[in-house]
Amino acid sequence: MTLEGLDELDQHILAELQRDARHASSRDIAAKVSASPSTVRKRLQRLEDEGIVTAYRAEVDYDRVGYDLHVQIVCTAQIPEREAMADAGLAVPGVVGVRELATGERNVVFTVVSTDNDDLTRIAAALSELGLTIVDEELIPAERVKPLFESALDDTATERE
Repeated sequence: MTLEGLDELDQHILAELQRDARHASSRDIAAKVSASPSTVRKRLQRLEDEGIVTAYRAEVDYDRVGYDLHVQIVCTAQIPEREAMADAGLAVPGVVGVRELATGERNVVFTVVSTDNDDLTRIAAALSELGLTIVDEELIPAERVKPLFESALDDTATERE
């Protein structure tokens, strides 16, 4: 076992889930990681029971549903209030994500989607009303993510070819 109890098979299963959890049935994953579907089901259950897999989420194309502006709003919160302000900000309609950073300033970053500049202004005003100081607003033209254990998958793909 490596990485806090995750062996290579666990890493492969997690990578497949991160690539596409919706279409990643136990049978499909099993075919890609050279394991039986029952083994994959058991591993998934263990990963869920241990709190390693905590949720299955859909990725939404916000542009297609009318949210053309994707913005990162960088804020400052007093350290003792940072967690509560982050949680309160996440409740603002249009805020789709929040990160708390371990710095004195620029320590709460909200990911926001909005339909237009007026909607963005509404969101920023709501965050300000919570007591957050907005330091910067940055337009996000694109974002890319990859599975944490993608290299394990790539290595296996190379070995099978």
